[in-house]
Amino acid sequence: MYVAVKGGETAIAHSLDLIADRRRGDRGLAELTLEQIDHQLGLAVDRVMTEGSCYDRRLAALAIKQARGDLIEAIFLLRAYRTTLPRFGDSQPLDTAKMVPERRISAAFKDVPGGQVLGPTYDYTHRLLDFSLAIAADRPEAPTAPADTARTLPHVGDILAREGLLEPPPATPDGRPDDLTRQPLSLPAGRPLRLQNLARGDEGFLLALGYSTQRGYGNNHPFVGEIRYGHVPVAFLPEELGFAIEIAEIDVTECDMVNQFAGSQDVPPQFTRGYGLTFGHAERKAIAMALVDRALRARELAESADSPAQDEEFVLAHSDNVEASGFVQHLKLPHYVDFQSELVVVRALRAEVEARRQRAAEERAVLGQAAE
Repeated sequence: MYVAVKGGETAIAHSLDLIADRRRGDRGLAELTLEQIDHQLGLAVDRVMTEGSCYDRRLAALAIKQARGDLIEAIFLLRAYRTTLPRFGDSQPLDTAKMVPERRISAAFKDVPGGQVLGPTYDYTHRLLDFSLAIAADRPEAPTAPADTARTLPHVGDILAREGLLEPPPATPDGRPDDLTRQPLSLPAGRPLRLQNLARGDEGFLLALGYSTQRGYGNNHPFVGEIRYGHVPVAFLPEELGFAIEIAEIDVTECDMVNQFAGSQDVPPQFTRGYGLTFGHAERKAIAMALVDRALRARELAESADSPAQDEEFVLAHSDNVEASGFVQHLKLPHYVDFQSELVVVRALRAEVEARRQRAAEERAVLGQAAE
């Protein structure tokens, strides 16, 4: 039970003013622009867009600025704004085979058809502070080649699937899949709904669960079949036209995880898949998502499901950082009536215990006198 804080409107207004003042910081410094956040804190923007379920770099940058860099608060802001937007239809499924890749690697094949495209990555950097970044200065641009938009790269999974070594992609379910942004989560959940949940899930939570599967709590030995990051077209099918048209191009990261599978009575030994897809450049999130996706398929593949990452209800019910933050932070709200009732109960219990102690002492005294 909550109790309204009387006379708190002025204090709340002053608190909001203080937030705005702290957000602005030193007036002697130039104010951050949304363009600066987008271009120089791009990975933060990508995470906010992914977990906020809204691909709009400017809005995500605005949310980060408003939240003073608190990404979970920024995700909350972006999701809240998203609910006010009209929906005029659904896009066609993304065809990542048409991706113009900035980065495309496979940890399973050195000489992967189409070649490895290293692209921008921290994988080979030294984790040492670069103090030159503390000084604003013009920095040379990286040499780049023109993007070959006509070039398509085969998926590594397709190569394995042609040999029968990798399970085929799951069939598209009949009918329209559930939409987690419009309908509450229902369990048990089909894989499309699970993937929606994982895409919106907190990166840190999924990272911990994915890590747990590597430490014996999932019984999987995965390989990164392929990670892709690049631009994909978004197509929409207007009813009045009768054919799809490209309306945008977005950046996505895709991870296809390949896992061992001993086979079952009906299925021969082969590799199975875990899948992750995120907005922007978010490889760690995509990998963690793929690991947890595969873990959640345990029962489908007739495997034992004894670990937290394999527990669908546990994972899906606790992965959303907006919901989790709300539950945890609501503890800061007034609980005066609840706490007072708890005080009454605890005091009554203590009084009862003390009364029993006194009665026991009196009985021992009486027994001692009788013994004398």
